[in-house]
Amino acid sequence: MLRFEPRHETWGAALLLAPVAAIGFTLLVSTLLVAWAGAPVGRTYALMLQGGFGSVFAWSETLTRAVPLILTGLAATVAFKARLYNIGAEGQLYAGALAAVAVGGVAPGSELAAPVWLMFPAMLLAAALAGAMLLLVPALLKARLGVDEVVTTLLFNFIALLGVSALLDGAMKDPAALGWPQSLALAGELELRKLVPGTRVHSGLLLAAALALALAAIFKYTLLGFQIRASGANPRAAAFVGVPALRTTLIVALLSGALAGLAGAVEVAGRTGYVTLDMSPGYGYSGIVIAMLAALNPLGVLGAAIFIAGVLVGADSMSRAIGVPTYLADVIVATSLLSVLVAALFTQYRVRWRAGGAQ
Repeated sequence: MLRFEPRHETWGAALLLAPVAAIGFTLLVSTLLVAWAGAPVGRTYALMLQGGFGSVFAWSETLTRAVPLILTGLAATVAFKARLYNIGAEGQLYAGALAAVAVGGVAPGSELAAPVWLMFPAMLLAAALAGAMLLLVPALLKARLGVDEVVTTLLFNFIALLGVSALLDGAMKDPAALGWPQSLALAGELELRKLVPGTRVHSGLLLAAALALALAAIFKYTLLGFQIRASGANPRAAAFVGVPALRTTLIVALLSGALAGLAGAVEVAGRTGYVTLDMSPGYGYSGIVIAMLAALNPLGVLGAAIFIAGVLVGADSMSRAIGVPTYLADVIVATSLLSVLVAALFTQYRVRWRAGGAQ
């Protein structure tokens, strides 16, 4: 019978090759689907690359799409690093977006209640707190009662989206939206500046990159980073050497939720200007794929997010050109996650065949 046996030592190159092999397998699966649809494989991928990376406009759209993906990828990275499996970044993103508009939104003809230098950090803080509080409850349930956080964080996505829907049709509805469920618009003074004139690339990209660098430094150089890594590597050993399990879990939950909440605020302030129910095409779930592609490395999240964003943007362009459904991008993202998980499994375990059944 087949048995999975832990590897006592992991080959260093295997850790680098695993994501590459996963991407290769993903492209193979996608190629079969494109061929099945009757589209020219080479032209399909050429158009996807061109749409995502082939021009200044393409790069600007890819980088704009990458900003919330970087932040949700970092949210998943810090949580997964400590074995807190946060599947609720989508709901936390919406909570952060709604909190940002609650602080910085204005009715038509109205003005901000305080100076911009005060309102802007208050808006970001409110978004971070909203996302953090949404993850704090599942973290406490796990730490105190042993409740599986995968289930609770996933269910909290639906609770958050239903709450947002109720508010967009009620207390936070824009009276000038002609019945369309959307929030009040964010004050123009609080919108993020464009990095390249004539494009949608905004300064949120710099904020996301700075947070990735800060998180990498925390993991590598601080006591908190050691405690997070120790808790994720071996919780019992971490407790034995004095790592406070409850405190570390709560800090990780607050940090992860805050990053996802900031993704919502940055998306509102940098791109949409207000909250709608279709504001996020699954950024929270895509962040899990990005974190796994990056092998839970905050700096790797930057490259993985740009890659996934390029696939999503390129798929839109490719679909318009040759009629292949844009769902191909969703297949690529989903298959990437599964491939990375399988590749990670084989870096930690070897498969052995033993005749005669279990011994």
